Amino acid sequence: MSLATPQSDRELITLAVPVLNEEAYIASCLESLLTQGDTHRLEILVLDGGSQDRTAAIVQAMAARHPEIRLVENPARLQSAAVNLAARIAARESRILLRADAHAWYPPGFVTGVVAALRAQKATSVVVPMLTVGEEGLQRGIAAAQNSRLGNGGSAHRLGRRSEWVDHGHHAAFDRAFFLSIGGYDERFTHNEDAELDLRAQAAGGRIWLCADHPVTYFPRKDLASLARQYMKHGAGRARTLLKHRLRPKPRQMAPVIALLANLAALLVAPFWAPALLVPALYAALCLGWGVWLAIRGGDPWLAAAGPAAMTMHMAWGLGFLRSLVRHRGERRFTVPASAS
Repeated sequence: MSLATPQSDRELITLAVPVLNEEAYIASCLESLLTQGDTHRLEILVLDGGSQDRTAAIVQAMAARHPEIRLVENPARLQSAAVNLAARIAARESRILLRADAHAWYPPGFVTGVVAALRAQKATSVVVPMLTVGEEGLQRGIAAAQNSRLGNGGSAHRLGRRSEWVDHGHHAAFDRAFFLSIGGYDERFTHNEDAELDLRAQAAGGRIWLCADHPVTYFPRKDLASLARQYMKHGAGRARTLLKHRLRPKPRQMAPVIALLANLAALLVAPFWAPALLVPALYAALCLGWGVWLAIRGGDPWLAAAGPAAMTMHMAWGLGFLRSLVRHRGERRFTVPASAS
């Protein structure tokens, strides 16, 4: 006699998957999510922000075979708006919302694990460690940079060695009612909307649990140009969050800004005082030498690219941060929409 829980008695969990031109990753992401229905029923909402590649066609083909999947148009395009939309249109009975990244792969038991942690800890949200994995060439060096303290500054969700209460992390599961009660993500944010939400969540009495037992695998950008664009947006988002909440940046957040300003100042002074070039030279030597050391230690020549990747991340993040400081000074504070309160 089977002891399996009848399908109709299983709790429904909603998974929100924001996408925009993700044809290279969306199929494997959804396949990893489809295996998660071991103890729950799944509602997988793929929210497309207007993809110009084959993303929508791939999702539609998979939806034809798997009724759990539904393709939803996201007119606002941003991932913050996508998750907010999912929280609003999810099935009435769904009480837990999971955010999934199309650039990620989710191990078996992930949904069960984070939902159990949300309930056991009586948390309002659960965050998880993110292990960055490069599959080929330069991407391996970029992954090494993102997994390192030199690249990530020691972020809890990048290290994630033990489960604990945290201020912020890589978003996984939310209590849907609480998420809606604080207005969801601020849709003015293209990046760092997760950290900004965590600040408001804690101010409203929310609690964030880092579940170290269920890391996700993330696939980074494959070239330095797209990495630079991504990190400029990350830096801009962080500056906007600090301005909005009138916070002081942490030392690790200021490190790339200081590196950028020091290198720029040295280059400006160098025509008049050549020794100033020692500043960018030493910075480059540190990053490039570290990459070479990784390559030798790991026996993979591509890991040497971690040095240029780290430099790209630092300079792009710092530039995005400074530009955003100027652009968003005096911006009005976020208020919870009436429909969400």
